[in-house]
Amino acid sequence: MSRFPIQMKWHDLLFAHWPIGVSDLRPLIPEPLEIDTYDGQAWIAIVPFHMTGVKHPLFPKAMSFPELNVRTYVKHHDKRGVWFFSLDAESWLTVRGARFTFGLPYFDAVMAVAHCEDAIGYSSTRYHRGAPHAKLEIGYRPTSEPFRALAGSLEEFLTERYCLFSQRRGRVLRGDIQHDPWPLQLAVAEIEHNSMLDAIGLQLPNIEPLLHFAKFLDVRAANPVPI
Repeated sequence: MSRFPIQMKWHDLLFAHWPIGVSDLRPLIPEPLEIDTYDGQAWIAIVPFHMTGVKHPLFPKAMSFPELNVRTYVKHHDKRGVWFFSLDAESWLTVRGARFTFGLPYFDAVMAVAHCEDAIGYSSTRYHRGAPHAKLEIGYRPTSEPFRALAGSLEEFLTERYCLFSQRRGRVLRGDIQHDPWPLQLAVAEIEHNSMLDAIGLQLPNIEPLLHFAKFLDVRAANPVPI
């Protein structure tokens, strides 16, 4: 079996990043992991997109669905990765499978993605039983030609992450990810409603987010292992 048996294709993804204090994040991250920073600054992101061709050896057939992540950046020794505060998805099987195998905080949501030329309209409302309410309504579009993040740049720090960390039954896990460098584009967005951070008790700073768009990325993922 391949080391990366999980396959998926990501479409029309928006990175919306805000700076946030390390002290705000520290109580929310397990102690074996460090908060990863760029020039001393921590970041948090809201990332809407949709997936096609999602394949896992345990799934009977490939799936397609929207997904919405709230994430920050952590490291364990020299391994830099992503920590997810929430992953909302319109896929009953994915939500349960990822919670069980990865320990990832997936939640059921009703979601819609609309396209008008190069613009995307995106909405997500969480309805997961027993979970706090969370909602996002946003429109976004790219405004530049694709480019790859420069080595050592903030864009590289925020996007070129090749593993995720999670916690299951008190153990921290790491799942490696394989893909080409991100084909980033500058972007604009209009956020009509955003309560995605309310459930974790964080507030976004009252500033415009740093925005990047990616049209498509082919991704493979490994099953998680304890760190």
